[in-house]
Amino acid sequence: MSADERERRGTLRRGGFWRDNSLTLVFGTAFLVVLACQAVVGHAEFNEALTVDGLQTIGLGEYVTTSDFAVDVTENWQSEFLQFFLYIFGTVWLLQRGSPESKELNKAGPESDREQRLGDHARSDSPRWAGTKDWRQRVYSRSLGIVMGCLFLGSWSAQSVAGVAAYDEQQLRQLQAPVGWAEYLVLPDFWSRTLQNWQSELLAVAAMVILSVYLRQRGSPESKPVGAAHTSTGVEG
Repeated sequence: MSADERERRGTLRRGGFWRDNSLTLVFGTAFLVVLACQAVVGHAEFNEALTVDGLQTIGLGEYVTTSDFAVDVTENWQSEFLQFFLYIFGTVWLLQRGSPESKELNKAGPESDREQRLGDHARSDSPRWAGTKDWRQRVYSRSLGIVMGCLFLGSWSAQSVAGVAAYDEQQLRQLQAPVGWAEYLVLPDFWSRTLQNWQSELLAVAAMVILSVYLRQRGSPESKPVGAAHTSTGVEG
């Protein structure tokens, strides 16, 4: 083994847990920091509205349990999970020539068992359910999309429940009658909150797909190699 190879392996071993999980750790920490900042700013805005209405202000701890905070959080979560759900299933069949976000143009569809390492083609390090030939394989082979779909439906349902509570609270402040959950689902307030998030997520996906055809980011798996041709499809850097 060469000195360079020994040095490289030593560096990998020293990286340990942080190196192996840095992407999740960094984004998970950033999420918690931003969520905390949202709570602080939302609390200030909420108390400002209470003051304008001549009502008593509340503390930060009480605010984070309110429907106003819950609906602001969940309306963003549901759109993110919808984006990934649609993208995961859509990219099985939909292609974009020249984009690393697309499969190669001749691989549209679920692909063969050999290509996906299923059943008899599973390897020794393959997940156990990938090597089965019953319902477990069918479920596991679609598990990412299924879970993303469930997270979307769960967070969208949570948005609707928190949304009607926040809406009714506002109605009572204005001495107007509250509405039921089913009635709220057809009101502009619910769909305005929903659609403004959906359109932004779909725009972001479309922009990423087409811009990655012509633009590069050196070292990123979301980009093609800097010197790759614009027509290269399904190639990551």
